[in-house]
Amino acid sequence: MVKTSAQCAEMRIDDYLDLLNLAKQLGDIRWQKEIIRKLERLNDRLQTPALY
Repeated sequence: MVKTSAQCAEMRIDDYLDLLNLAKQLGDIRWQKEIIRKLERLNDRLQTPALY
């Protein structure tokens, strides 16, 4: 089965959210901020149409 780019992005977001929950449970503020920045960048890429 071939996954679309949207499906891959959704899986990455889910993985990052799982990591964010773990970072919160561990109380690791620095890791939380890093994960949030990565999620924001991923979101920006998904919101901006590709220019070809």
